[in-house]
Amino acid sequence: MLYRIAWTLCRFYLTIVRRLEITGLENIPAGGGVVLVSNHISYWDPVVIGCSIPMSRNVYFMAKHELFTIPLMGPLIKKLGAFPVKRGGADRSAIRTALSHLENGRMVGIFPEGTRNKGDDMMDPHLGAAMLSTRAGVPVLPVAVMGTRGYFGKIFMVFGEPMVIQIESGVKKVGRKELSAISSDIMNSIAGLMAFKKR
Repeated sequence: MLYRIAWTLCRFYLTIVRRLEITGLENIPAGGGVVLVSNHISYWDPVVIGCSIPMSRNVYFMAKHELFTIPLMGPLIKKLGAFPVKRGGADRSAIRTALSHLENGRMVGIFPEGTRNKGDDMMDPHLGAAMLSTRAGVPVLPVAVMGTRGYFGKIFMVFGEPMVIQIESGVKKVGRKELSAISSDIMNSIAGLMAFKKR
């Protein structure tokens, strides 16, 4: 109920005030586990992404642990589906939570850059999205979000085609080199979506 109310109110604001424009909705899988990956330029990004996706598909965002210690905000984002991750190392609890969501056919949202990007060039990605996708055997949905900085101006959302990560037969664990290559492919896909919109 809370998610539906929040989705409806935020979507109304984004549509009327920020003139939200969404491209590629047909690329969002109707069901099954999905790792949603996006560039990250504003605190607004999780809200905009969540409200751009049909209400029937809640996005369970992985968010920095510090946000959950803030009064009111912490309990609110937790009820809306977000779960904490401690930065600076492998957070096994966050990984288990993400894998559980994916195995139960849910969509997990991750910002591979790890933090808000205040520049124009994309930052080097962390390997978490690639690792979760390969371990859970689910596709990656690349997303580009533009225009979310500030409180005014038009916002653009572009959903790319799902990326199915191919792993060699017989490989039980994907190494860091392979995860790094997959992560680069993911970021290149997001950059391509951003460039497509700017044409």
